[in-house]
Amino acid sequence: MDQPIQFSLSDATIDESRLSGDDGEVYILQWLSSATHHLQLAPPEDVKHIQHGLETTFLKILTSGSPYPPPGRPLRNLVAQAFLILYNRGDSKTLFDTILALMKVVGDFKAGPDKDRPKIASLYCLGQLMESYGGQVMSFMAEIATATVKLHRSSNSIVVRYHAIVALRKSICNARRALTDAVAKDVIKQMKSALNDRSLPIRRAASEVLVALYPLAGQDWTPSEIESVVSLCIRSLDSADQVTRHSLAQLVAKVLSSSQIELPAPPVDNNKKTRKDEDVDNDPAPTIPPVGDLKTILSQAEMLVQLSSPFNKPHTSHRTRVGIFDFYSALLTMLGPSFVEANYNTIVNHFTTEMVMNPRNSATRYDILFLRRLMNIILRELIGVRMLSEQAQIGAIQELSNSYLKRWPALLHGQVAPGPLVLAVVLREVAGLLQQLGNAPPLVQDALAEPLVTLLEHPSHTVRVHACWALRVFCVSSPLRLPKITFNVLELLQRDIGLLTTQTTAADAGTRALGHAYGLAALITVVREKPLYVSYDISAKVLDMAIQLLKRAGDHDVQIAGIEVEVAWTCIASLMTLGPNFVRAHLPQLLVLWRNALPKPTSKDTSHGGGRTKSEWMFLTHLRESAMGAILCFLRHNSPTLVSLDVARRIASMLSNAFLFANALSSHHAEEPAAPGSETASDGPSLRTRENLLRRRIYQCFTVLGVSSVPESTQVALVQSVISLVASPDGFAGSTVQAAIASSSGSFVSLWQSFDGYAYGVTAKSVGEDSDSDDPILAKDRLNRDSIDASIDELLRKPVLQSCEYDTLAICQVQLSIPEEYWQECPPPATAAVDAALQLFSSLLPQQELPAASRLLSQLFESARSPKFDKNVGRKAAASVNATMALLLALRQVSVSSSRQARDVFGSPQITTTLSSFLKDALVDGDPVLRLASSEALGRLAGLADSVFLANQMKSLVDQVVNNRDPSGRAGCALALGAIFEHVGSLAAGPLLKTTVNILMSLSKDAHPMVHFWSLHSLSRVINAASLTYAPYVGATLGMLFNIYMLESHEPEGGSQANANAKGDLPAYQVVCRIIDSVITILGPDIQESTRTRSLILDLVRQFMNEEDEGIQVEAIKCIQHVLMFAPEHVPIPQLVDQFRTHLNSSRRPLKLASINALYQLVQKDALLVSKIGGDRLVEELFAMLDGDSSIEGVRKVILSWLHQTVVYNPSAWIDLCQKIMSRTNASQQAADASVKSGPGFDDEGESLNIGTSNDGSTSGPTRLTSRWRTQLFALQCLHDICNIVATSGRKEQLDLVLARKLGLSASNMLVSRVPDLIKMAFTASTAHVTEIRLEGLVVLRDVIEIFSKTPDPDYEDALLLEQYQAPVTAALTPAFTSDSTPEILASAIGACAIFVGCGIVKDVSRMGRILKLLTSALEQCKGSGMLSLGDAAEGSPNASAMLRIATLSAWAELACASVDQPYLKEVVNPYRGALASLWVAALRDYASIRIGSEVIQDTSSAPLDLAYASLGKDILIPYYVDAWPVILQAIAIAMEAQDPFIRGAIDGIEIRDGQSINGANSNSRKDPAALFFVIFGLVYEALSSMPESTSTGRNNLPLIALRTMRNIVRPEYAGQALLEPTIFDELLNLWYRMAMTESALVQVQLVETIAIFASTQNAQTGKTEQPSFSSPQGQCLRVCAFILKNAIPGSTGNFMHDDVAERTSLIKASFDAFLTIASLFSHEIQEEARAVAISLYSDLLKDETSENDYAGPTLPSLVALVSRSLDKVDTAFYQLIHGLLSACLLNIDEMKGRQGAISTRKTKNNLLAAVLILTMIPPNVKVGRAVIDRCCLLISEKLAEADDMALTAAHCAKTIIAASVSGNPVLRQCSRLLLPGMVEYVAKVAAQQGDGASGQDHLAALGEVLKAFGGLFTSIAEDLRVRVLGILLPVMTLLLDPTQETPSSLHSQALHQLLSFASASPSAFKDATAKLDTPHARAVGGLRAAGAECQGTDRRPVVE
Repeated sequence: MDQPIQFSLSDATIDESRLSGDDGEVYILQWLSSATHHLQLAPPEDVKHIQHGLETTFLKILTSGSPYPPPGRPLRNLVAQAFLILYNRGDSKTLFDTILALMKVVGDFKAGPDKDRPKIASLYCLGQLMESYGGQVMSFMAEIATATVKLHRSSNSIVVRYHAIVALRKSICNARRALTDAVAKDVIKQMKSALNDRSLPIRRAASEVLVALYPLAGQDWTPSEIESVVSLCIRSLDSADQVTRHSLAQLVAKVLSSSQIELPAPPVDNNKKTRKDEDVDNDPAPTIPPVGDLKTILSQAEMLVQLSSPFNKPHTSHRTRVGIFDFYSALLTMLGPSFVEANYNTIVNHFTTEMVMNPRNSATRYDILFLRRLMNIILRELIGVRMLSEQAQIGAIQELSNSYLKRWPALLHGQVAPGPLVLAVVLREVAGLLQQLGNAPPLVQDALAEPLVTLLEHPSHTVRVHACWALRVFCVSSPLRLPKITFNVLELLQRDIGLLTTQTTAADAGTRALGHAYGLAALITVVREKPLYVSYDISAKVLDMAIQLLKRAGDHDVQIAGIEVEVAWTCIASLMTLGPNFVRAHLPQLLVLWRNALPKPTSKDTSHGGGRTKSEWMFLTHLRESAMGAILCFLRHNSPTLVSLDVARRIASMLSNAFLFANALSSHHAEEPAAPGSETASDGPSLRTRENLLRRRIYQCFTVLGVSSVPESTQVALVQSVISLVASPDGFAGSTVQAAIASSSGSFVSLWQSFDGYAYGVTAKSVGEDSDSDDPILAKDRLNRDSIDASIDELLRKPVLQSCEYDTLAICQVQLSIPEEYWQECPPPATAAVDAALQLFSSLLPQQELPAASRLLSQLFESARSPKFDKNVGRKAAASVNATMALLLALRQVSVSSSRQARDVFGSPQITTTLSSFLKDALVDGDPVLRLASSEALGRLAGLADSVFLANQMKSLVDQVVNNRDPSGRAGCALALGAIFEHVGSLAAGPLLKTTVNILMSLSKDAHPMVHFWSLHSLSRVINAASLTYAPYVGATLGMLFNIYMLESHEPEGGSQANANAKGDLPAYQVVCRIIDSVITILGPDIQESTRTRSLILDLVRQFMNEEDEGIQVEAIKCIQHVLMFAPEHVPIPQLVDQFRTHLNSSRRPLKLASINALYQLVQKDALLVSKIGGDRLVEELFAMLDGDSSIEGVRKVILSWLHQTVVYNPSAWIDLCQKIMSRTNASQQAADASVKSGPGFDDEGESLNIGTSNDGSTSGPTRLTSRWRTQLFALQCLHDICNIVATSGRKEQLDLVLARKLGLSASNMLVSRVPDLIKMAFTASTAHVTEIRLEGLVVLRDVIEIFSKTPDPDYEDALLLEQYQAPVTAALTPAFTSDSTPEILASAIGACAIFVGCGIVKDVSRMGRILKLLTSALEQCKGSGMLSLGDAAEGSPNASAMLRIATLSAWAELACASVDQPYLKEVVNPYRGALASLWVAALRDYASIRIGSEVIQDTSSAPLDLAYASLGKDILIPYYVDAWPVILQAIAIAMEAQDPFIRGAIDGIEIRDGQSINGANSNSRKDPAALFFVIFGLVYEALSSMPESTSTGRNNLPLIALRTMRNIVRPEYAGQALLEPTIFDELLNLWYRMAMTESALVQVQLVETIAIFASTQNAQTGKTEQPSFSSPQGQCLRVCAFILKNAIPGSTGNFMHDDVAERTSLIKASFDAFLTIASLFSHEIQEEARAVAISLYSDLLKDETSENDYAGPTLPSLVALVSRSLDKVDTAFYQLIHGLLSACLLNIDEMKGRQGAISTRKTKNNLLAAVLILTMIPPNVKVGRAVIDRCCLLISEKLAEADDMALTAAHCAKTIIAASVSGNPVLRQCSRLLLPGMVEYVAKVAAQQGDGASGQDHLAALGEVLKAFGGLFTSIAEDLRVRVLGILLPVMTLLLDPTQETPSSLHSQALHQLLSFASASPSAFKDATAKLDTPHARAVGGLRAAGAECQGTDRRPVVE
């Protein structure tokens, strides 16, 4: 049954017999899917041929009834699709008949409810056909309008009414012209009345119809018509859900935006009255003046007032007000970015005057924050992020500054300063815009610098705090202003403090002081982020000032003292963020200050009846809260470094004191507080508020400190106080009277509808916050809605709003990790205390023992169920939520904790029983938050408990589902089932899987949306958790999902009215898609196996992809992503890419994001395929998208993945793309150019380079395209990647035009052809005004120089390509040294200068010009101890100066290193050798002292810092040192190798003048090491002992550099005898052994050389006469070498699996050399023992068969060194050694007999060569056994006979032995004697094969060697014996001669040459020998004369007759 259902053109009928079965519906679905697919591909003629039959079939499916199943949603969708394809590709004549047939069904008004499904299907198809072909059948329009309107009015089914209206809307889209005015009016009337229909789907459909009909034509479109539609929509809001609000918003947006169309102005007198009225009503906001006689229907202000007036009405409900902002969002989106940019001022003015300043919106604190949040969504998230271009952002900041910020305070008479609420909104927006810009251009800096500092003095606390945040963001975005502003604010603060205590204290001196203190605190936190810009002495000043203030606070009255205390502690809190290096020195003093501020409560505090006034209580509370703020900052930023056990204990006791004080305070005051939330910002905080603030701090501090140092009694007391605050009736801080009235009257609805900023004390924490679950429901965009829609909708359920002014300490929080979220918001004090309490509860409870935990939980539940709550229902609800959240947070802590005890306690039956009963009550509650929280808590609890608990829970949940018909109860149970399965895991919950699945599946079919939505959601969680164990249920699940898709009750508009209205926030189809996605991931690659399953999945996913709801489309795209992963061949990728492109251009953000993710996956999988489909156009679209809205995640990833995969094939195309972006200007640039027409940053070289300039030089015209600077930065990063990827790809033609031309490749596509463009772009970047772009430009420039420095010029030989670009490169480097350069730019530029000088493009020092001058001036400045200032750049802070010093020294070190390969650089470096040596060594010393954490760096440092705060600089300078020190070390190593006296002097701490030398004698015999020896040695040692995994990568290969340095520094002239000290030597030895075991061969080569140098030089240095022993350091060195050698030889267990053969061979050679070198230091006996060891190791190498690589052959020279030694006396041991080695070689050869293959051949060859080498190299007096010699010679003779490479090796061996026997060695003479017969035989054999050409050729080389051996033998023999030798040789050699051939063979020529050489060497002997030859041989020799002459002509050899 696994056959797919196939439609075929030959048989296009349905098999009706299959319709009655169980899977009849699936059969039809698959048949229709197949039909649409085939019709799409079939030729039009074939389609026309079967069209009639198909139309009949399709109509049957829609309308026939039995046996056809009811036409559910997927079937009607497919039929409509098929009809459209049919009329598109076939014949459209029959369209009329089809519509007639559909109209017949639609118009049957008497049909019963059983005919609703066919009617819905017909309406849907009718709508689809009219939408596409309505223009061709307009005659139906009136009839359709009448029928659908009638159906809408008469039908009882919501779905039918909905689809009737939808069909009407689709018809109007294409055939509106056919509507008569009367019908149109009727339609509009009906639709307007439907806007307030009780059914929400009808409202949505009606609003869409009106969108299609509006705006009306001509004079019908009047302001009153517009107003009536808007007011209808606003009236509809109060009962609308989010989806309906969205539809209404689209209508309002369409209507209001159409009011901006310019029309001819009506006669003047008609409108007089309304104009006047409007002028009275409205603020005189700017309106558009009429152009000629054209005029908009409404002015912009009038248009916006349509929304603000209802918003401001006193009785407008909260829900409506939220909805009105949905309207604003839709309206501004529809008007578009260009309208918003042009009218930004009008829009902001509207919001500030019409809304913020309206008294209705500032009645309560909640109202103020509610409006502020809404405006933030519109101004920030919508306009700021999505609409404003960078240029507009700059304009907006200037506008806001001029219109609002600069107008406070009002200086002139008659001026009105903006109110505090307006300023707060504007400051927030300015900060957001600054953050977006990221880099404030000069215009913005000028607009903001002064007003932001001025606003710190504002009397309103809210404005002051907002100004601090804005100032902080401002200084981050323009760090060059930071030092000046910081000093300025500090001075203002000191002035205010001075004024506080004068007689004539101004009333506002205190608020001013606080404002400046907050401002200063905010700026100090920026110091940590921008450390190079500020001098650290300011932190010292601030601390001193704070301590003085605390000391003198006691002398003043409580009001002044309160201000002084807050100022002081705020400053101290901000200083804590500087981290341990700053705080460490001051910690003792701080602990004393804290102890004084937090004493034990006195009797005055605890005694009843008082003793303190209210103002004293206020002061004491305030003092403690401020001091604890500083403690909290200390703990957050200095833990665990400074929080030792002792410090923690002391802080814990202080916190306990504060806790006791808080308890005393609450028992004292019993004032009835005002209702929280009514208190506005201008009132000072009440005592109750102060107490909440104090409690919040106490709880926060205990939470961060951790419980380990807190006594148990305190822990229990804390938990009890938490319970009392969050879950008891007493914790309620509102009016008990009002609460009681609300409870008794039943007016309390829900916590989440209590919009008072307190909501009975419920927590502000959401269930999704800090959750580790990946449950999509907990995400903010859980329904795949646009984030703006979600943010606005969220306010419907937010009773407590957060704001930054509730916690000024947030200003002091450093958030380096999340730069986007500078703006921290906190809930109001009462809620903040609850949140902090819950957090503390969650960390304390898991630490308790079982009895204590059980007792505390009982208290919590008793408290939450207290009978006192009867009078306060709201508080009871809040207590339930708080208690459940407390448990959830605690269980989350336990789940992730590693503590066994906590898990056991929470898993024990005693706890689980108590917890589960409480959680189950919450589970069936009507509150969705409680359900979510309790279900997760129950799941986590089940994960901790045992299987009995799990079984009981499942049973009780099943019972609950069966017995409880309440939808919220069933939804809660479904949620709990999913959570339990997810947290218990598939292994433990496996047995329960079947039950769980069955229950959830049955609940999923429940008609109630709440039940089926949450059941489906839980099912998807169960599937994900069960993973592969779910496989058996896949078929049933897919069947169930298909059934759900077919059910009318699950359609978004289906079911009863109540159900249809609830579905907007519970979309079932999205979760269905999620389940399909989970099923696909479970099937994985198996999806390929079952065709039926796969086709059903794909059919469903395709249907969901075509749904109109974007949330469903998003989920369907995620499904498609997984299908692409597992079955890509079943997905039409080209269509997908097109679909994704459409979504990319959609205005709907969720679809954009989903498409980008899917595109990223496609690109990662196959970028080349996507390139083919999308082409360059798609990449350009992606770049445009990135530029349009940089906040869209994922676009960068797509582009980079694409680039990385395709750039090597066509780098030029990618460079073109980047060039397009770089050729535009960015807004910062434009702004700067506008403010400074001519700057000093340009020069004549640079002027010609600017790539964006047009011929006439005009760059700032309006036509100039702009691009965001972040896009340009990304383009530069792409260029960097392009250069690096192509350079490392190994495609050399890309970097060398000469090679490319040789290969016949197009030069224009090569990277090298784009060098001029790359340099131009780097230049453009270097002149930008954005620091990041300038830095990246320098990176690209460095890439170009480094990659192309060796590239030859294709047009001029012996010239380099870059020589012609010297001027542009210089021009691109120059702007880095202008006055506006930051330290980072200067440092990068110095490095680039060094690379340019060192790369060899310009070798003439006199031509290096300003670049070299800059380097030398920087070096000159480094010699002094002052601040560095380079070029025109201003002098920076000490940190910047130190960093530039490091950069300069690093740059010179690069040059010194390059001078080894580039001799011309010696001329550059040598004049400064002396200065460089001492500076380099000093830099290493400073680095070392920073690393070991010494408190003070010596004063002679190369990087002088503020000495008192030198420790502060450590954190900052370490990264720069880490980058620089390897290259400095390398330069020092090179100088040491060259025995540079300056370096020796610098390490010795002596300054050497030129020409002076260090006394060599005493330096070699020194005992003490050089002064700075241990600094360098320590750094080298550390580098080698803590090496990363991969050592041979990276630009600076640190291990090799460190070893190179060690090789020199171990010499006695530096080390003295320090390294011989036993402990140090042991450490060194351990390091060597570790490296020998773990490092690569490349590193170990250096290591053995270092060891050899150490052993030999230290031996010479000790100067002792006796020789070292094995236990001496030299003996240990010998052992290390032996260890390395043993590991290096193949077959050992060394770690050389992946090493290069050449490197390993080098290691073996180097190890043998080092071994012998060290051995030579010992006595003769030990030397010989060492030789024996080495020979034994070499013997292992010869024996090895494990590797195919040849290691023995290349290392034979080492064998020579081992066996060659002078022997003046008999040495039996040596004889035996040699004999043994020879025998081993011969045995190795014998073992290989009969074996074939590369390994056996290699082993035989190597052993043969080794044996011959031994014989020829040993001293002549060594005795060798005859048997060995016989065997050896026999083997050589045998191998000669083999016709392969072996013969050549044997011939070589024979030749070598014969040549060596000349020395007269008797052994070798004997060998020659033994070898000669075999050689003669070999020649004869070759001569015999001479006719066979191929085989003769094989022997050519070997024969040549044999003949040379004959020649050697002949010349070595005495003259009188030569005749006899020739007698043996001539007969056989003449056999090789063949004079008969016209062209002589090679064999003939070789033999001839040899014979001629015999003749010329000894003519007489030759004559005698030839005379004795027999006739044939004599004849052959007789031909020599002619041949000799011939040879003389060709070979130029002298021939002797």
